[in-house]
Amino acid sequence: MSVHGKIGRTGTTKIKRALGVQAALEWAFRVEQAQLELPQRKDGAEEGFGFGLEYVLLQRAMLGCKVDGGQHKMGSYTHPDAEIIAATVAGMPDSLGGIRMAIQVAELARAGMTPDWMPGVVPRCVPLETKNNQHGERAKAIVVGTERVKTRGKWRTVELLACPVTWRPHPEQIASARRGYEDWWLALNWVRDGLAAGGMLREVEVNVAMPKAKPWIVTQLGAIRR
Repeated sequence: MSVHGKIGRTGTTKIKRALGVQAALEWAFRVEQAQLELPQRKDGAEEGFGFGLEYVLLQRAMLGCKVDGGQHKMGSYTHPDAEIIAATVAGMPDSLGGIRMAIQVAELARAGMTPDWMPGVVPRCVPLETKNNQHGERAKAIVVGTERVKTRGKWRTVELLACPVTWRPHPEQIASARRGYEDWWLALNWVRDGLAAGGMLREVEVNVAMPKAKPWIVTQLGAIRR
């Protein structure tokens, strides 16, 4: 369902538009351009300045998120429901990642993206180093020892060579990306439950629809069946 368009009404009865939590977040941050108001720092900084632009940009850099647009809708209207959604995100508990997760949720919604869980990526065993010669690209070998061998009646010392290998991408990289996706999913689930429990949305209704909890499992099962 598209998140664009106006909330409809019939007569005097308001018709709430039902959206999944991800669609609701994208509507609030991408369409309505709601701003994430972060809580005030607890380090004695001057009141009224929150975390400051430098802090927010630092967090975005740590998350690897690119700011989409980055300009406030100066003088324009932001739907109250969008502001409630943004305020809910800003209250993300520390147990789910706190402010850092709140920024990630908001910026991904603003960009219309989900975390990269590295779909279809399979670790491959590859040489640690390679070199190029007239025969093309070759694995680089290292000396791991020596051995005495007898050839043509003479004893000779020969080098024992081995090719160091590694996994690319490393399985831990894939696991880390998928843990990040799961953390994001849990954060969205918390936002959905909070909006439902709060009952403050007037023209938008957040339904039970959620992104897949572990989409890689579905992908793997599909690959096995084929």
